[in-house]
Amino acid sequence: MASFTRAELEGFRGGTIPELISPNTRMLFVGFNPGLRSAAVQAPFALRSNRFWPTLYRAGILDRDVNASHGLSDDDREHLFERGVGITSLVREATARADELTAAQLRAGGEALTERVSSLQPGVVALLGITAYPLAFGRPVVLPNPQPDRIGRSAVWVLPNPSGLNAHATAATLASAYREAAIAAGIEVFDPPR
Repeated sequence: MASFTRAELEGFRGGTIPELISPNTRMLFVGFNPGLRSAAVQAPFALRSNRFWPTLYRAGILDRDVNASHGLSDDDREHLFERGVGITSLVREATARADELTAAQLRAGGEALTERVSSLQPGVVALLGITAYPLAFGRPVVLPNPQPDRIGRSAVWVLPNPSGLNAHATAATLASAYREAAIAAGIEVFDPPR
C-alpha cells in the first residue's frame, strides 16, 4: 500500500480522479467529492476506513471486497462495469473532508450531475449521504430511501454515507440499503457473503 505523509497528501488538494462510468451503468453512486488519498491513488473511496467497498461486497453488488487504497486494478474496474456500477462525485476537486465544500460548489455539482445523468440514464442515481441531496438539489432534508424526484428518467435514492465518520450506519444497515437500491436499479445481486 502506498504511504503518504500529511504534507504529500496536501499536494493533491484540488486534484481530480476519473469517473467510473460505462454505457452499461445501471446504478450510479455519487459521493460528495474525492478525498486527498483518492486523488493521490486515482481511485474513489481509497481510505480503508471508508466502508464503501466492503458495503458493495456485503450487499452482493460485487463478488469481492475491493481494496482501492493503492488504486483500482483493471480487473476491479472491469468488474464494476460488467456489474452495471458507476461512480462519480458531486464536486470533482479533492479536499481533506467533505465539509470543506461550499454550498455553491455542491449546487454547481448537482447541475453538472443532472447533465451527465440525462445522457447516461442509469436506473438509479444513489447519492451517498443524507446531506448531499438537499445541498446539491435544494430539497428538504431527507431520510435514506428512494426519493419522489427523478433526474431525467433515473430514480433518485439517498443512501447512508459509508464514511467511517458516519457512526449512525452499521455494516448491516449500509449493506441492506445499498442492496435494495441495487435491486431497484436492475442489478442481479449475489448472495451476501457469510
